[in-house]
Amino acid sequence: MLSFLCFLIFLIPLCLVSWSWWLICSLMFFISFVFFFSFPYFFCWGGLGYIFGCDLISYGLILLSLWICVLMILASESVLRYNYFSGFFIFVVVSLTIMLYCTFGSISLLSFYIFFESSLIPTLFLILGWGYQPERVQAGIYLLFYTLLASLPLLVGILFLYNSLGSLCLFLLSGDGLLVGGLFYVCMIFAFLVKMPMFMVHLWLPSAHVEAPVSGSMILAGVLLKLGGYGLLRVFPVLFKIGFKFSIVWVALSLVGGLFVSLFCMRQTDLKSLIAYSSVAHMSMVIGGIMTLSYWGVCSSFALMVAHGLCSSGLFCLSNISYERFGSRSLLVNSGLINLMPSMAMWWFLLSACNMAAPPSLNLLGEIGLLSSLVSWSWWLMFVLVLLSFFSAAYTLYLYSYSQHGSIYSGLYSCSLGYVREFLLLFLHWFPLNLIILKVDVAVFWV
Repeated sequence: MLSFLCFLIFLIPLCLVSWSWWLICSLMFFISFVFFFSFPYFFCWGGLGYIFGCDLISYGLILLSLWICVLMILASESVLRYNYFSGFFIFVVVSLTIMLYCTFGSISLLSFYIFFESSLIPTLFLILGWGYQPERVQAGIYLLFYTLLASLPLLVGILFLYNSLGSLCLFLLSGDGLLVGGLFYVCMIFAFLVKMPMFMVHLWLPSAHVEAPVSGSMILAGVLLKLGGYGLLRVFPVLFKIGFKFSIVWVALSLVGGLFVSLFCMRQTDLKSLIAYSSVAHMSMVIGGIMTLSYWGVCSSFALMVAHGLCSSGLFCLSNISYERFGSRSLLVNSGLINLMPSMAMWWFLLSACNMAAPPSLNLLGEIGLLSSLVSWSWWLMFVLVLLSFFSAAYTLYLYSYSQHGSIYSGLYSCSLGYVREFLLLFLHWFPLNLIILKVDVAVFWV
């Protein structure tokens, strides 16, 4: 673990060199490739050091972080082309990669909290520095205050846990003999519910997505939302007993909220806003699966988190490709794209199919597991889940049909087809998403 971290820190001086953009991109591809072969086959903690270690769930999310961060560099070629502080941009991306690596690799709850908060700073720089509209300042403040205010009770809860158990080591945490109340329970999980985000505390996410550059949207949807699910999976060994009492509240709130958000998606006219709201709807199923505290719910939620990270990031790349051509993200302007970029329409179709959980994508595996776990927990949820699945397909079809079909915008005079870099970028999102289904025990049977 420490050797990979040292290699990432070694990349920081290269950010100061003007010709290092593609070198850093190649080196991050290389470290992702090498880390891929450090798979923990024994389903237990490995690579242990002083504060770092790795089990199967950490491994999956670290690999996802490395992969999404290198694809961020590949997607942001316009920053290099226009020389828009490209050196500082690559420094921010590498710093964010290091923060995420340390967050998912921490074996202490306190170091996890420190890096969990630290990952907010490079993300804020991405939104404020390379965002598109003046409203990015308001979006950045939303992101900052929602996350920080929800995280302060978590710090108090961690200190109380250390005072009670005498240890914050993740694989030694246990709720046996620990008397916890409802206030401690809410303190420990509320920060992660905001980060996912749960319905009613989700307002920071659409505004941050809409104002962020493509790299900011990719890392927000691809990895930062997964910090909440990862945190819930880590703290529930302590909260297992009391979690059964309150789980009905979070399951009901998340699933009904996901249904409402799916209806919001049906009336969006902004590409990025639609994809951002769809992230909230997908994460609502993940929250419901984790809160059932069942084997299938926990495993399938991890599978859907990985699948959503790749699929949603790819859709944000597609919306940015259209934005670079048209100068607008409105569905009224981005119509009839199949006539202008037919090869790009194929990627719209493939990633939209994955977003609605079509086979053979990993999304299908995650959603089937979550549906079975939630229905076995309470068969009354079947009615909400049917509507949630239906509207999930409906807004994805709405996104695809309105962007690809219809009349071409009359104000458009010319449009370039896709570049090789863009096709490679989309392929590197879609291929792992459909490849993991061949080895599903990595994504599911890890508990």
